[in-house]
Amino acid sequence: MTLSRRLAAEALGTAFLLAAIVGSGIMATRLSEANEGLALLANTLVTGLALMTLILTFAPVSGAHFNPVVTLLEVWQGKMAWHDVPPYIVAQLIGACAGVAAVDVMFGLPVFSAATQVKSDRPLLWSEFIATFGLIGVITGCSRRRPAATPFAVAAYIVAACWFTSSSSFANPAATLARAMSATFTGIRPADVLGFVVAQIMGASCAAVAFDWMFPLTGALDRSTKRAAAADGGSELAS
Repeated sequence: MTLSRRLAAEALGTAFLLAAIVGSGIMATRLSEANEGLALLANTLVTGLALMTLILTFAPVSGAHFNPVVTLLEVWQGKMAWHDVPPYIVAQLIGACAGVAAVDVMFGLPVFSAATQVKSDRPLLWSEFIATFGLIGVITGCSRRRPAATPFAVAAYIVAACWFTSSSSFANPAATLARAMSATFTGIRPADVLGFVVAQIMGASCAAVAFDWMFPLTGALDRSTKRAAAADGGSELAS
């Protein structure tokens, strides 16, 4: 698959993911009559369903990362080349921001507006570490042992993590940045974005090492061989 097609898939998939996250948050808030628990339930269910269908749709094209830390995980595992990382992340960021802008226009809101939800406490940063650690663990374990179940497992984990983490599980640097641009239910204050992103990268890094050890690669190619192949230009994702 050509790089241009993969980047288009990443941008479009990330855009629809953010549209689902932010749009369902707005709709849930309007319909729940200030019941935050009900609004969160609706928001998380829609997010999980959207994520599952988007992964199933775009995985054959780009791998359906929609998340910079997932892209970095693919490189760590030797499934794509380093030179594909910057364009992937740029596509994800553009798609995330476009998805937020599209939703804000749909609901008659300013295209971009700074979110006001304060998320700077240490427990929230720890929560993001845990949320991202778990996400990378689910992706690694399922992709190596039950790859067909990965879309469903990832979606189920995100729904669950939105409830068992105090930060409501952003677990995605691109989504975190984009959600700072919408003063709605799912937002995060721009000043708090950096802390969340750092926590997410740390959580993903620790999980990559831990689950790489826990679920060793099997078969003819070990990780070092795959990395060498990727370095030679093989950027197709191994499924």
